[in-house]
Amino acid sequence: MRAEAIRLHKVLQRIDARAEAGLTSEQAAERIDNGYGNVSPEPPEKTALRIICDNVFTYFNLIFVLLMLCVIAVGAYNNLTFMPVVVINCAIGIIQELRAKRTLSALTFVSAPRAEVVRDGQIISIPHTQTVLDDVAVFAAGCQIYADAVVLSGECQVNEALVTGEADEIGKLPGDKLLSGSFVVSGKCRARLDKVGSDSFVSRLTIEAKKSSGKKRSGMMHSLSKLVQMIGFVVIPFGIIMYYQQTRVLGRTVEDGVLSSVAALIGMIPEGLYLLVSVALTVSIMRLAKKRTLVHEMRCIETLARVDVLCVDKTGTITEPTMTAKDVVLLCEDRFIRADIDMIMADYIGNMSSDNETMAALRAFFTGKPGRRAARSMMFSSSAKYGGVSFGDGETYLLGAPEKLLLHDYDSYREAVESRSSAGYRVLLLALYDGDIPKKGISAELMPLALILLTNNIRPQAPKAFKFFADQGVDIKVISGDNPITVSRIAEEAGIRGAQRYIDASSLNTERRIKRAVEEYTVFGRVTPEQKRKLVRAMKNAGHTVAMTGDGVNDVLALKEADCGVAMASGSDIACHVAHLVLLDSDFSAMPSVVMEGRRVINNIERSASLFLAKNIFSFLLAALALIFTLTYPIAPSQLSLFNVMFIGIPSFVLALEPNISRVRGKFLVNVIIKAMPAGLTSLFAVLAAMQVREMFGIAQEEVSTMATTLLAVVGLMMLYMISRPLNRLRRALMTAMAVGFAGGGILLHELFELTVLTLTGAASTVVIAVLAAPVMFALSRISKRLAGGVR
Repeated sequence: MRAEAIRLHKVLQRIDARAEAGLTSEQAAERIDNGYGNVSPEPPEKTALRIICDNVFTYFNLIFVLLMLCVIAVGAYNNLTFMPVVVINCAIGIIQELRAKRTLSALTFVSAPRAEVVRDGQIISIPHTQTVLDDVAVFAAGCQIYADAVVLSGECQVNEALVTGEADEIGKLPGDKLLSGSFVVSGKCRARLDKVGSDSFVSRLTIEAKKSSGKKRSGMMHSLSKLVQMIGFVVIPFGIIMYYQQTRVLGRTVEDGVLSSVAALIGMIPEGLYLLVSVALTVSIMRLAKKRTLVHEMRCIETLARVDVLCVDKTGTITEPTMTAKDVVLLCEDRFIRADIDMIMADYIGNMSSDNETMAALRAFFTGKPGRRAARSMMFSSSAKYGGVSFGDGETYLLGAPEKLLLHDYDSYREAVESRSSAGYRVLLLALYDGDIPKKGISAELMPLALILLTNNIRPQAPKAFKFFADQGVDIKVISGDNPITVSRIAEEAGIRGAQRYIDASSLNTERRIKRAVEEYTVFGRVTPEQKRKLVRAMKNAGHTVAMTGDGVNDVLALKEADCGVAMASGSDIACHVAHLVLLDSDFSAMPSVVMEGRRVINNIERSASLFLAKNIFSFLLAALALIFTLTYPIAPSQLSLFNVMFIGIPSFVLALEPNISRVRGKFLVNVIIKAMPAGLTSLFAVLAAMQVREMFGIAQEEVSTMATTLLAVVGLMMLYMISRPLNRLRRALMTAMAVGFAGGGILLHELFELTVLTLTGAASTVVIAVLAAPVMFALSRISKRLAGGVR
């Protein structure tokens, strides 16, 4: 379904369908058949063939094939032991990616956004990719506008911030245009789709964006790609120079020169590192999928591991999404009794098309039938914090936040409002307004009639989740559009640390105040959607890694701004669309396991990656010294293969899947290099010492190669011990198995791996060097830890 592959079979006439009738099924089918469907220009997901090709046809695999041909050319077939590892790596990568593709395809199908359209006079729900040009679509609060459209009936408030950058809510009436990529804040309308697929506004923006920027990568993947590119750039010239030096300068045979060069290059190439990272991330996505969490962007896995601030909304996160109206407090009993309020509210609700949780709660509480049709109405605005209806003849009623409606008169009613807010109620004020519905703030007199009290129940598992984050050093920030006193009280009941530190965001009218507030306060009330974004941005500018959870249209801008946006699937379509992660069960208590999964995979990747880089550091330094001082390279490819399998390949994949919930700090590549450097330098010291023993005692080159391989294994075992601390049963078993496996392979398959029996001098020298290597290794490790502390 590539947009560029669609061919118009027949030019069709536009259809001006009526709002209540829409297209017929036959008209819609004809439009689909002739390429008038709402097909996105986004490329489809990878096919199985593409996955196979991406894993097989890589730059390093090409180098390995060239090295294989060189080894075959000199007839040293037993030195091809590195190729099975390459093949296994490819197979693992292909299998895991195919499994992930199947798992994510199923979840994506379940969570795919739906569209309501009018067909044959009936409203039906279909995937938005099956809508067509001239369809009559139904857009309500929380819906993302998926194609350019023209309003036919109804009215709504639309936020176009995601496509234009302007955060103001814009009223749309019949005849007005709706831009794809924007979303409905309130109201409901029917609109004819005017531009679909690649012709729509958001699709054109997407195409232009792809021309100027590639797909975003996480810091870890970006660093790893740079490292791989750098190694890929130097290995070929390095190999050519190494071959020339070994054969022309040292006078070794062509076979020896080829094998030395191949061994040096194999040691420099982190053949399994990129695979390890990709597989670990893929497995992590699959584990999250089993926990009913859909990952939109792989890079958010790393972000989760680094999160130190979690921003949450009150409704739907701390509390249940459903709201309940509890009571009415009369403020003008001499003129308006309870029956009057019930009648006014029934008329108010009956003239509102909004279908949000607040309106649903009011509709359930005020059950009277509406008796009048309003002359004008304004849906509740999340920026103005009120809505209203006007019945003409100076009879206008407003409903919203008391402090926003009362302004300077708020002090007269402060006790009545805040005593209820501090008890955890959400308080709305119903007032009679002397004038038409104000679009931009209160400018005339009003008479407060009643306070309407609503409440949400705290989610049962929320306190436990917030305690987890507190124990893990993650600060919680509650950002809500409700009264800060109400939010503070509920946050305190949910066990959020520092919940008593709250502020009314209406006072945060400068960037400087916002910057100071994010460090001083925990609870932010009366926050507008644009302020939510500014608060998240201020936290990021302060050096924090910020995750944001939300479910409503008022959370969309902040979800987009956050390092990692997490949406509840039960919330609005647009929130799920812009978020990096979607909790399909809409259960905030799943967040601790989601964060722990991110930490587990990134911490374990850092730990396992150090095994690969330790070998790369050693191989690069040894090859450089061999070139500079014209030394014979002492290790053969087959010998390095045994070491790679036992002390890098198997341990790295086992350790990458272990539990690990420590928060990730510092930069990925710096962390890995600091961990790998002690083992790389110790290996270099040990092998150079073995080469010096040859000069001192005249030991044969074959025996020096065996000594060097054995010493590499000893240092590898020490490295495995150091990154496995504290030891548990699995890690002890892993270390024992790798040591036994190396010894068994060296003894039983010594001819395959070109290992010889050591003489007494060689064996004694190996033991002495191994004993001396231990204090060197631990001293370098202490130095690296100090360096790591300085870097962080």
